[in-house]
Amino acid sequence: MRTIRRRRFLPLAAGTAALALTLSACGSGGGEAADDSGAPAADVLEQADGVTEVNFWHSMDGTNGETLDALITDFNAANQGKIEVKGVYQGDYDTTITKYKAAVQSNSTPTMVQIYDIGTQFMIDSGAVLPTQAFIDRDEYDVSDLQPNIAGYYSINDELWSMPFNTSMPVLYYNKTLFEAAGLDPETAPETLDEVGAAADQLSKVNGGPAEFGFNAAIYGWLLEQEIAASGELYCSPDNGRSGERATEYTLNNDSAVEFVDWWKDLVATGVAGNTGRVTADAQNAFKSGTIGMTLESTGALRGMQKAAEEQGFELGVGFYPKIEENDSGPIIGGASLWVSGEGHSDAEKEASWQFMQYLAEPATQATWHTGTGYFPISKAALDEPKDVEWRKQYPQFDVAVQQLEATQLTSATQGCSAGSMPQARKAAEDALEGALLGGDSKTELTDAVTELQREVENYNNSVQ
Repeated sequence: MRTIRRRRFLPLAAGTAALALTLSACGSGGGEAADDSGAPAADVLEQADGVTEVNFWHSMDGTNGETLDALITDFNAANQGKIEVKGVYQGDYDTTITKYKAAVQSNSTPTMVQIYDIGTQFMIDSGAVLPTQAFIDRDEYDVSDLQPNIAGYYSINDELWSMPFNTSMPVLYYNKTLFEAAGLDPETAPETLDEVGAAADQLSKVNGGPAEFGFNAAIYGWLLEQEIAASGELYCSPDNGRSGERATEYTLNNDSAVEFVDWWKDLVATGVAGNTGRVTADAQNAFKSGTIGMTLESTGALRGMQKAAEEQGFELGVGFYPKIEENDSGPIIGGASLWVSGEGHSDAEKEASWQFMQYLAEPATQATWHTGTGYFPISKAALDEPKDVEWRKQYPQFDVAVQQLEATQLTSATQGCSAGSMPQARKAAEDALEGALLGGDSKTELTDAVTELQREVENYNNSVQ
């Protein structure tokens, strides 16, 4: 079994960020779990008395939550008298990780938890979880069916820390009906920022086009991360924190980032693009109304977009996430993964969580998840399941995400930045993007964000070792 590196938590000076304070608290409460590293013996469930309960915290609501609940019910039925998973909705991603941090400090963590992508480094550093790699090594579990670009995000130095679950990628959504009305080819999605800008000009009401705005998207820091990766550049240094060395600085003010923000700013300034602010639902609803030509959003929103298009009477188009220029790079996966808590949980609970993780990763389960939610399957074989094949024939827009993932090379750039202060970095990026769209200088706004983030990354790194 692979040796898991020990981590020691250091005392912090006054004024250290709240996130670092949480990590400091983890040092006494959960550090031993990561030090043990060890997956329990494989037969602990057989030796357990009664039913082993898995308290599973997650952030899936609406249709996604209903689909997850159905999967939990099926798993429990198949393991009746042995394992019972109890799914508990905790709120959105930010709320769930905040609750988990509090649970670490009070030694009351759930057995298993779903945590969003940018929470990965914190979870590793918390000392409260067991790495999925420990179970993989123990069982010689075959990971060849996992999509490499998806597993790669949750891997540090070739060590898989959590099991990927709900996975999305950003794509370009466009209104084919408006494209046709504007004299554009509805079957050809723009591929570069220049092409998106040119199409937006032709679509926009300000230029006599049929759309209220040719382009609109939420002020969301994730989109900046995507454009940087799609240009083959790094969001943080060194090596996006992916080679075993901690990220020591953010580089989100690089040339590609500035060019992307300048591009967006110019569209807003000329009235070609709208500005619905930071709330993702506001930007989605604007596009769903049928009055916006194009938007950038997650593939996880595709089912809702498709339903709205049918209700509003327009045809939905989906294209690759637009790049500054064509290259072999691509966007980063998003979404969340599943973590097994260590400290305070029995070996049977840990093993039951691992069994549930494996069930969720199975091709048939992932086909159900994919078709039920629109999230990308983590299993390559899921795409060959009859249910999935038929579903994509009915909704060919979903094949765009498949093709985009397959066309994206796994590199440090496309793995994304792994840093404990990534939640703060995303917020800082949104501040910078909003400042630019409201008239600020793009380079200045982004550089100010990087400068402010330097203290965050230093505080975080000083809190763990």
